[in-house]
Amino acid sequence: MRSAECCLDARPLPVRRAPLVFALLGLLTLIMLILNVAIGSINFSTAEIWQALTSPSEASTTTTILWNIRIPRAIAAVFGGAYLAASGLLLQIYFRNPIVGPYILGISSGATLMVSFVMLTSVTVGWTLFTPFISTLAAFAGAYGVMLVVLAIASRVKGGVTLLIVGLMMGYLCGAVSAILTAFAEKEKIKGFVLWQLGSFSGFKWDEIWLLVIIGGAILALLYLQSKPLNAFLLGEEYAASMGVNIRRFRILILLCSCALAGMVTSMAGPVAFIGMAVPHMARLGFGTSDNRILVPGACLMGGLVASLCDLIARTVMAPVELPLSSITAFFGAPIVITLLLKRRFKL
Repeated sequence: MRSAECCLDARPLPVRRAPLVFALLGLLTLIMLILNVAIGSINFSTAEIWQALTSPSEASTTTTILWNIRIPRAIAAVFGGAYLAASGLLLQIYFRNPIVGPYILGISSGATLMVSFVMLTSVTVGWTLFTPFISTLAAFAGAYGVMLVVLAIASRVKGGVTLLIVGLMMGYLCGAVSAILTAFAEKEKIKGFVLWQLGSFSGFKWDEIWLLVIIGGAILALLYLQSKPLNAFLLGEEYAASMGVNIRRFRILILLCSCALAGMVTSMAGPVAFIGMAVPHMARLGFGTSDNRILVPGACLMGGLVASLCDLIARTVMAPVELPLSSITAFFGAPIVITLLLKRRFKL
C-alpha cells in the first residue's frame, strides 16, 4: 500500500510516550492561557487577579478587565488556534498534499469576501433576527463557496500544483472584490474592516465564546469519532472503500467540517495565516505518527498553544501598539514549513 503524500516519514511513536507529549502540550497551553490573562497593558498583582477570578460578581476595574476582555480573548486564542489546525489537518488529508490549508486554498479569502459584504455594505438591512451572527453566517457561506469552486476545478484537472494555483487565484479574486467594495465604502466602515483584516482575538464577547466552544467542540468530537476512516482515507480512496467507508459522504463530511471550523474562526478573529498549514506538520513531527487518533487532538492542542503564543507576542512586544496577528503567525509558521520542505521530510 502506498502511503499518503502528506504523511510524515517517521517511526511510530511508542504508545507510552504519547500521553507524555499530550501532558506537555496541555501544560504549556495552560501556562500560555494564564500568561494571556495575567499580562497586559495594565498590570495587576497576583492577589488582585486571584480576587477577581474567585469573585467574578464583585464590581471592580480588575474584575471588569479580566472577565470582559482578557479571559474571553485568551479562550478565543486557544480554541481559534485549535480549530484552524484541525481544519488544515483535514484539508491535508483530503488532498493528500502537505502544503494546503484554509488560507492557501482561499477558504479564508472567501470568508473574508463575504464578511466584507456585511461590514462594508448595507446588504444586512432587514436581517435583524440574525444581526448578532450575520458575520459568522456570511463567513460560512464564503468559505463553502470558494471550496466548492476549488473542488469543481480540481475534479477535472489533476495535480497538486494546479490545485494550489486555483486556490491562490481564488484568493486574489476575493481580494479584488473586497478592494472594490472598500473603494466605495464609507470611511467609518473601512476603518473597521481594515482592523478586522489584520487578524486579532480581541473584542470577543461571551456569547461568541459559547458559540465557538459549543459548535466547534461538537465538530471536533465528530472528527475524533471519524479517526479510523481518516486513517483509511490516507491510504487511498480504494482502500477506504474496501474498509466500508462511504467515500462520497465522507468527502463531503471532511469539507463541511473543515470549512465550518475555518469560517467560524475567520468571521470572529479575521484571517489568520499559517496556523492551518504549519501546525499539522508540527504535530506530526512532535508525535512522530500520522495516526489521526493521535493527530486530531494533538494538532488541536498544538494549534491552541501556537495561537496563544502568537497572540501574546502580538499585543506585548510593541505595547501599547498591537501587531497584526497574521504577521506574527507568518513569522512563526513560514520558516517551519520552509525548513521541513528543504529537509524533504514530506513526500510531495
